[in-house]
Amino acid sequence: MSNITEDPFLSTSADYSGYYYFDENKTYSPCEQDDMRSFSEGFLVTIYTLVFILGFLGNGLVVCVLVKHRNQTNMTDMCLFNLALSDLLFLLTLPFYIHYSLVGKWTFGDFMCRFLSCSHSTGFFSSIFFMVIMTIDRYIIIMYAHKVARYRTTKACFSLILFIWILSICVSLPTFIFAKLENNGSCFYEPDSDILAYYDMFATNILGLLIPMLVMVACYSRIIPTLVKMRTAKRHRIIKLIISIMIIFFLFWSPYHICRFLNFLYSKNLLATGCTVEMRIKEWIIVSETIAYTHCCLNPIIYAFVGQKFMRRAMQLLKKWAPGPVSFTENSFRRSSVMSRSSVTSTVMM
Repeated sequence: MSNITEDPFLSTSADYSGYYYFDENKTYSPCEQDDMRSFSEGFLVTIYTLVFILGFLGNGLVVCVLVKHRNQTNMTDMCLFNLALSDLLFLLTLPFYIHYSLVGKWTFGDFMCRFLSCSHSTGFFSSIFFMVIMTIDRYIIIMYAHKVARYRTTKACFSLILFIWILSICVSLPTFIFAKLENNGSCFYEPDSDILAYYDMFATNILGLLIPMLVMVACYSRIIPTLVKMRTAKRHRIIKLIISIMIIFFLFWSPYHICRFLNFLYSKNLLATGCTVEMRIKEWIIVSETIAYTHCCLNPIIYAFVGQKFMRRAMQLLKKWAPGPVSFTENSFRRSSVMSRSSVTSTVMM
């Protein structure tokens, strides 16, 4: 079995250097590739295209609305803006991988292989980190609103946002250093030591899933009882939103991280070897990866469009772009909305 540790973000359907198993005669034999190639090309290209279009439209609208109202933004809006930028950075790499899957080789050169690999990883981690920051911010403002209000300044927010971007780039830096373009046209990330392989697994599973999930559960488990005690008509809606955030995040990301972990165990000979096992793991990674990617399409809905303040701004902007169709929607929204005056509620609901 090959000891190459591939990053499923980068290998897609074009790199089959790891599709080998160790037979009884101690010779390396390639696993069947045709079915995997056809499955990858059809499935990946279709899902990647849909994710790119829907995610670009949703996150692009978030950016446009927040830029237009930049003079009225608060810390939550600034985090939401950077969350949308993270998702856009992540999404802008997908067309290159769509082309990679269709053509069967990387045609954009070695630097773009490294740069897009790092950009892809940076967008992934920064998106997760900004969701964590928004969760902590909601927890602090609800539980300790009066104590921390003076610390939630614009300068502090910019410093925190800068720190998140630097951290995301640093975590993703190995993908820039060790991603490479092979002579056969394959662009993939190959850690050249066990230390980097363990680091890659730590960064992906611990920083990308376990810590964010623990933060969400810890913070929201304290927030929900506090909201239940509040006398606001919107508390049930807010609680449902909070529960939805945790469930959606877990359902969309956990299968991918589990598959990555199984692939790591397989690369270390800790699972049964053979083409059947290897091909199944590769298929699970592809399917779970595309499911995880669709989460960036849901972020605008979860964190922006459910908020009445943001929705009202979005409707006003859309009305300027398409006056006829949107005017009815906006009027209907205004008639059905019951605006809350609670600062805590508006913080949770954006």
